Amino acid sequence: MKLVIDVGNTLVKLGVFEGEELKLRKTLIKKDFLTTLTDISETWPGIKNAIVASVGKLTQHQSSKLIQRYNVLTLDQETKVPFKNKYSTPNTLGVDRIALVSAAAQQFSDKNVLIIDAGTCITYDFLNEQNEYLGGAISPGITMRYKALHHYTDKLPLLEPTPPKSLTGDSTSSSLHAGVIRGALFEVEGFIDGYKNKFVNLTVILTGGDAHFLRDSLKNDIFANQNFLLEGLNHILEYNTA
Repeated sequence: MKLVIDVGNTLVKLGVFEGEELKLRKTLIKKDFLTTLTDISETWPGIKNAIVASVGKLTQHQSSKLIQRYNVLTLDQETKVPFKNKYSTPNTLGVDRIALVSAAAQQFSDKNVLIIDAGTCITYDFLNEQNEYLGGAISPGITMRYKALHHYTDKLPLLEPTPPKSLTGDSTSSSLHAGVIRGALFEVEGFIDGYKNKFVNLTVILTGGDAHFLRDSLKNDIFANQNFLLEGLNHILEYNTA
């Protein structure tokens, strides 16, 4: 049994794995971390090893309690991973992207894979069929686009992300929804088409908290997997403890 932990800026995602099977998935705010950790340790006493990927940070007290309970691997740019990293600035590569590419390397070996993570930012990461990570792209996420339109203008309202009903907005609100959601959708489609034109037999993975805004409207064939990052962390932990 293994515990994987993805620490974001506001939320923490945890997964309990038995082999490759995800037995438990939880999303929580940081202040509930220790309570949840206690519940997990009592429910799953067989857990020995854990991995932590931190975009945000746990407190020192939270980290010390975690280390007291488990053998903890902290994912960073020096951690051994199951792919060849061709990124020109490997020390700047985010741990979330490392985990996503690791999942692709494990689950789609010998294939060209484009991983699209629709979260705070929309990230694109490409792993070729030689198991080489070549890099990708980073653009503003859906919520960030709404906030930018509100912040950098005098009159545009701040709206909650909502799928547009039409390509053509007939009000300011519907125009914003059309611009943000469909703009992101056209961007994603463009990246997919660009990679498909360059690399044959492309597998596309869509994940992240905002994937549901894009999934049903994408024309291209994709694999939607909300647990892809957690699965990647599990693969890295197995790779380093085998």
